[in-house]
Amino acid sequence: MFDQIAQSVAYQKLNLDAAVSVTVKRLDQVHPQISGNKFFKLKYNFLETQKQGLNKVLTFGGAYSNHIAATAYAAHVFGFKSVGIIRGEELASKALNPTLATAQQFGMQLHFVSREQYRQKDQSEYLTELRQQFPEHFMIPEGGTNPLAIQGCKEILNAEDLQNYDVICCAVGTGGTLSGIIEASSAHQKVLGFSALKGDFLQRDVQQWTTKQNWQITDAYCCGGYAKTTPELLQFMQSFEARHTIPLEQVYTAKMMIGLFDLIEQNYFPKATRILVIHTGGLQGRYAR
Repeated sequence: MFDQIAQSVAYQKLNLDAAVSVTVKRLDQVHPQISGNKFFKLKYNFLETQKQGLNKVLTFGGAYSNHIAATAYAAHVFGFKSVGIIRGEELASKALNPTLATAQQFGMQLHFVSREQYRQKDQSEYLTELRQQFPEHFMIPEGGTNPLAIQGCKEILNAEDLQNYDVICCAVGTGGTLSGIIEASSAHQKVLGFSALKGDFLQRDVQQWTTKQNWQITDAYCCGGYAKTTPELLQFMQSFEARHTIPLEQVYTAKMMIGLFDLIEQNYFPKATRILVIHTGGLQGRYAR
């Protein structure tokens, strides 16, 4: 499955009445189950799991995590066992939402923990406890972001992308995908991240993965925080899809697009700027709230 990155990803130019051009790179079409950036983030994590002679993976995510669903499917294909540490112990007594039901369908063992405990997911003491509870599991961080993921995300951009565009836009969750794109980008390019979360902590997170300075992140279009929406966002999402026939989802890609369109309307970009938008997939979570 991860033998080679698809080189025939579709590009779709938007028909806009604007002084700039916008082209969408449809990573949502890379794979039907491991779509978008998850394909790239998981590639080297799973290859490393195999290299270490392991056949079990453990990872972390919220109830609507695209990463959880994608990891469960990838593990199923590889013949691996998988465990998902899921934020929110109260969810254990509730019916599974479509994301968690999909993960369980592909064999993932769902382990629900309190939000307080989940916040310890990066602390060595808690990780040691998990290794004792789930021995011989290859651990993949929340969202899949680690050096292996960034290695994969550097492959999102090809030679033509580096030459033909001035600005690259991408939604941001944990910062791994954006970091890989920044590392792969050309010196003349600007990389613009649209955060799905409120706060400036992602700036610090991305800075640990790159020394380049040709990027910035805005949380001005996060609609109040992660997985939060507004009537305006949902209305934009529907009108965008009707006009451009590109599906979006409300956690990441719709926020990126509404932000980009607002910046274009404000004449933020110089005339004739060539913008490449990375569609990071995640469509399994579409309207699923």
